[in-house]
Amino acid sequence: MIRLGVLDFDTSHVVQFTRRLNHIGDRDQWVDGARVVVGCPGESKMMPERIAGYARQMAKWDIPLVDDPRQMIGRVDGMLIESVQGSQHLERARPFLEAGIPCFIDKPFANSVADAEAIVRLAEKHGTVVFSSSSLRYAPEVTTYLADEKKGKLVGTLAYGPAHLHPGNPGLLHYGIHAVEMLYALMGAGCDRLTATHEAGVDVVTGHWSDGRVATVRGLRAGRSSLFGFVAFTNRGVFPVAVSTRYIYRELLKQIVRFFQEKKPPVPPSETVEIIRFITAADRSTAAHGSPVPLRPE
Repeated sequence: MIRLGVLDFDTSHVVQFTRRLNHIGDRDQWVDGARVVVGCPGESKMMPERIAGYARQMAKWDIPLVDDPRQMIGRVDGMLIESVQGSQHLERARPFLEAGIPCFIDKPFANSVADAEAIVRLAEKHGTVVFSSSSLRYAPEVTTYLADEKKGKLVGTLAYGPAHLHPGNPGLLHYGIHAVEMLYALMGAGCDRLTATHEAGVDVVTGHWSDGRVATVRGLRAGRSSLFGFVAFTNRGVFPVAVSTRYIYRELLKQIVRFFQEKKPPVPPSETVEIIRFITAADRSTAAHGSPVPLRPE
């Protein structure tokens, strides 16, 4: 049984992940192979008001809580770094990576490319591994589509989902990252350049892949803005797919447990860093009134 620690209680993922890993509540949501054995409520610059309530819930489930994150070292086989703010992740993960403890780092992996690359380097330096992903990447509708070869070769896609904004995670980093992760699950890495448009009710980002494919993210804040889904364009047709959130945490946690068991991230760190490049490049394109922006400096 993999022993996990949880750090920073300012996201519902703290209780939702613990519920499933520790077999609390609905059996069809349970995930085997790991348990949360200790937590640190920590701190939050974005949503500090959430911490006390989630700490009380964890205590009701008899999860021991500590005041200092370093007190979890020696008691865990892996860490769930849960701070809702991506800019905190490098420093929150640092003591665990330096101790050689593998870390799942919740979305957004980082708020800058520099931090994303620093996290990957730190893990490599200390002989351990990191993994980050939105739960939408593993929605059953996404993985079922990817496993169906009858749909044909993907030539492009449109992924959509809510894109609520928060200054603590600029642009699509806060909630729009879910749609971006779906897009990358379908397209894979390899975006060279993009253009982006921002309006009060929507963000639209169109990326150009090095193999000639084109894909678009539509971040929703107007209309039916709570829906997730994608449209796949292939050599055999056009396939619209609505995506449910019912089992997304369960399916992500299966991947997280496998990651800690095998010490191999299901999403390569290079792709995770590219996702941060994609989102931060979209911010630059928006600031430049939709001008094309390369993902890597020329």
